[in-house]
Formats: sequence, structure tokens, C-alpha cells
Amino acid sequence: MPRAGLNQQIVVREAARLADEVGYQRLTLAALAGRLGVALPSLYKHVRGADALARKLSALATAELATELTTAAAGRAGGDALRAMADAYRDYARRHPGRYPATQQVPDPADPEHVAAGERAVGAIYAVLRGYGLTGDDAVDATRALRSALHGFVSLEAAGGFGLPREVDRSYHQLIAGMDLAFQSWPRARGTVNQADQS
Repeated sequence: MPRAGLNQQIVVREAARLADEVGYQRLTLAALAGRLGVALPSLYKHVRGADALARKLSALATAELATELTTAAAGRAGGDALRAMADAYRDYARRHPGRYPATQQVPDPADPEHVAAGERAVGAIYAVLRGYGLTGDDAVDATRALRSALHGFVSLEAAGGFGLPREVDRSYHQLIAGMDLAFQSWPRARGTVNQADQS
């Protein structure tokens, strides 16, 4: 029998907390069942298996991240919005080291909440990029570049991958300053060339 009062939302939120404590790769159904004080088969009443749990965790974490990105950039524009959003992204990854990796999954098209969360996260980035005049295919390319830069940095930082003698915070801020400059002079998808590039 499932524990009284247990439901899918409680199971997924507890999985998120457990992932932050032990790491995303160490999150298992057995560990989660032990945490919830139920037999492993009882979890299948609420999640269909490890893959289903991973998708639900991704939906939860993506929604959380989307809210933080949107809140950080609200009322800001250009480089100010970019810096605020980038700081919020890194802060989330630091506070939630277990659930952050789940945000990198492509939303499950069969899960409307997951799709909506993904759209909100990308929408927050698109809103900032519009301040640079980037829309359409340019916004898609710029979003992928920004995600690659931010995810690469926070993943290396989490893994202890920075050993050179310079403050990591300063390097992160330089990365964002570089992205700001890149977006100001972004090559357009239509193949037009900025005059500055011709000099």
C-alpha cells in the first residue's frame, strides 16, 4: 500500500531534494523509496519508473529555473538584463546541484507542464535577446550559444574544473561581458555583414 497522503507531486519534490543532496546521477527509485519510507513497488503508483521520474524532475526543475530567469530579467534591458539572468542561472545551478542537470533535458512533448516550462525558460532568454534586436533564427542561434556558455561554465565549476590562479567569479563576469559584446554585433542569419566587420 502506498503511504497515506503520498502523491506524484510529493514524490517528485522529494526526488528533487534528494538529487540535490546525493547528486543527479545517484538518484534512484530505491533511494527515493527509502527516503519516503515506502516499499519500492509503492512508488510505481505515482511514477512509472526511473525514466518517468527523470522527466517529471526535469519539468519541475525547468519550471523553477524559468521563474528565476524571468524574475531576474524583469524590468531590465540589454547587458543589464543579460547579467542579471546569467547570475540567476548560475545561482540556481549552485543552490540545486542535483536538479540543475535535469533542466538540460528536451521537454517531453507528452507532458504539457514540461513543454510550458521549457517555453517559459526559452522565452525569458528570447526576451533579453530582443533587447539586442535578435529575433527569429538569430535568436535561436544566440540562445544556443548562451546556453552552451552558461552550462559549460557552471558544469566545469561544479566539477572543480577551474584550477588557474584567477578568481572564478571574475572569469564568469568576463564571460557574460563577452556574450554582451557578441550579441551587440551578432552576425545576422540572412547573411548581411555589419559595417564594423568590413573595416
